[in-house]
Amino acid sequence: MKTLKQFIFIVSILILANSCKENNDEKPSTVIALKEAYNENFYIGTALSENQILEKDSLVTALISKEFNSITSENIMKSMFIHPTKDAFDFKLTDKYIAFGKKHDMFIHGHTLIWHSQLAPWFSEIKDSTEMALATENHIKTIVSRYKGKINSWDVVNEALNEDGTLRKTAFLDALGEGYLALVFKWASEADSNTDLYYNDYNMTDVAKRKGAIRLVKKLQEKGIKIDGVGMQGHWHIDSPSIEEIEESILDYASLGVKVAITELDINLLPSPWDLVGADVNQNFEGSEKMNPYPKSLPDSIQTKLANRYQDIFKLFLKHQDKISRVTFWGVNDGQSWLNDWPIEGRTNYPLLFDREFKPKQAYDSIISLKK
Repeated sequence: MKTLKQFIFIVSILILANSCKENNDEKPSTVIALKEAYNENFYIGTALSENQILEKDSLVTALISKEFNSITSENIMKSMFIHPTKDAFDFKLTDKYIAFGKKHDMFIHGHTLIWHSQLAPWFSEIKDSTEMALATENHIKTIVSRYKGKINSWDVVNEALNEDGTLRKTAFLDALGEGYLALVFKWASEADSNTDLYYNDYNMTDVAKRKGAIRLVKKLQEKGIKIDGVGMQGHWHIDSPSIEEIEESILDYASLGVKVAITELDINLLPSPWDLVGADVNQNFEGSEKMNPYPKSLPDSIQTKLANRYQDIFKLFLKHQDKISRVTFWGVNDGQSWLNDWPIEGRTNYPLLFDREFKPKQAYDSIISLKK
């Protein structure tokens, strides 16, 4: 009788162990990084600062290489840095940026060839159309040719539109007229026909600006000019634009037959001075507690609100993953974000997935959870 009880006990243990094994086999593997979670959907990128490119902090470098598989240069490739004088280029930092991406097996995006802001001063001094054409062609072809086969995609033109969809007044528009857009895309494609060429801008969900961007793309296409994608800057607010507006925009741009990249993604948690009744941005908001409501830390309720916002946005991205090529955060952690100082200096903002100590926030978990 004792032997029979022992036999039954052993069989029970074996059955229980097998049952546990089956249950464990059914559990999905743990996702440990953003780039792994979204590997089959789209690239997950970040903008790199100069210190990050130079790998001055090994722990930060490890975090970047673990979480992201795409990079954008935050500032170093803008003309004032890479082409400071008419006859001199400075490629030192960009070369290191390319080396960083290659070392960590990343998709490398070039930002940006033509932009009215952070423009090398000598560009603005040119008034003659022939001189401007020669200078701009040289600028584009010298840079793109140097990195041919090394940079996977370019923001050829950045922020060329006004909010009503018309062309912004710039040194390029003044000297070359509206045809400058076709010229710069043409010159970029001649320098490297295999890289993807993007138009990039903010407020691309606004109806008037969206129509302007669509017109811009169509005009290039009608002329047979290569344009591969539209970059929708995701400098969005905690409450706007709506998910519906973002979705409509993705669908509208994708209907042109181009790729859609979500670029410069961050979620602003602070009030805007433009939202105040009768507000004038020249008012002295710096000392206002209303304009800087979270100087020390973010309340749990706002952390949750941010997490829910990011989760809703990424649900939409997954819904339209066939149209989206990249999703790029504008910075790695909250302390790096430009939103701490714009439009009011000295504020404390919390727009990204990692806090000031590079620790993942609730917003990070909310995005990862969509893939578990």
